[in-house]
Amino acid sequence: MAEIDRAITELAIESLPDEKVLALCDMQMETQQQEVFSDLLARHQKGQLNDAEVHQLDELMQVYRRGLVSKARALKVAVERGLKPALN
Repeated sequence: MAEIDRAITELAIESLPDEKVLALCDMQMETQQQEVFSDLLARHQKGQLNDAEVHQLDELMQVYRRGLVSKARALKVAVERGLKPALN
């Protein structure tokens, strides 16, 4: 991610109200998306995916990674604001 993109993303989370920051901390994939992701991942480990399914798994992996990064950034902001305890 480019430095400018990272700065914009961090700034956006920094500027959110407390309740939105806390919601981001608890964010999860939608249930249906999670089920598809888990199924594709399990089948990928067994070598059972076709090209379209590999592409779908790649897209879901990107969604998952972006979600993790957003959650981590939101948790950092929440700790800085005293909304959540630091993880030690």
